[in-house]
Amino acid sequence: MNRIPVYFIPGLAANHLIFRNIKLPEDKFKTTFLEWLIPRKDESLVAYARRFSENIIEDDAVLIGVSFGGIIAQEISLVKPLRKLIIISSIKTKYELPTRLKLVCSLKLYNLLPTNIILKTTKLTKFSVGTKSEKRLKLYEKYLSVRNKVYLNWAIKQMVCWNRTSPLPHIVHIHGDKDLIFPIKYIKKCQVLEGGTHIMILNKHVWLNKHLPEEILA
Repeated sequence: MNRIPVYFIPGLAANHLIFRNIKLPEDKFKTTFLEWLIPRKDESLVAYARRFSENIIEDDAVLIGVSFGGIIAQEISLVKPLRKLIIISSIKTKYELPTRLKLVCSLKLYNLLPTNIILKTTKLTKFSVGTKSEKRLKLYEKYLSVRNKVYLNWAIKQMVCWNRTSPLPHIVHIHGDKDLIFPIKYIKKCQVLEGGTHIMILNKHVWLNKHLPEEILA
C-alpha cells in the first residue's frame, strides 16, 4: 500500500517545530512539514502560493494549513491538484476575520504597524497566538523563529486583506472555540474542537492525531 503524502504549513512566523506533537501513522502517511519562504519584492499572494506549491511534489497530496498557513494552503489548492485540503485555526473567507483585523486592512494600518517592536520575541508571540499568559508566551517563543521583516510585513498585509468571499468546496475546517485570533463567533461551518485555542496544534495533539487520519481517509 502506497503511503498518502501529507504536507503541513505552519502559522504566521512559525517554524516546523509547531508540529512536533503531530504523529500520523507512518504505515499509512508520509508526513512533510514545510517552512516559510521569504516573499519577493511586491510578490502577490497568488504568485507566492504558486512558488510555495513547488515544494509539494505529488499531485494527490493532502495539504493541511494552520492559521495564516491555512490561507496559503487554500491559495495553493487553486494551482495544485490535491487529494484533500484541511485548515486548522484559520479562516475560509474574509468575512471570518474579526472586526479589528478588518479595520487593519480597510484603514491600511498594516503600513503603520511597528514591525521592529513586533519582531521582539514576546510581542511577536502575542501577535501570532493571542495568548495573554506570560508563561505561555515564553513557552511558545521557540516556535516563532521566522523574524524576517520583509516576510512579516508581507504576511500581515496578506492575512488581513485576503479577499476571498466564498469558501472553497470540500474544504475541511477544524477550529477551537477558545481561539483569540480568529474567534469562533465569526467562523461558519467548521468542526469545533472544544477548548481549542489558536495554538491547539500544540496542545490538542491527542485529538488531532486521532481525528486527522479519519478526515484524510473520509
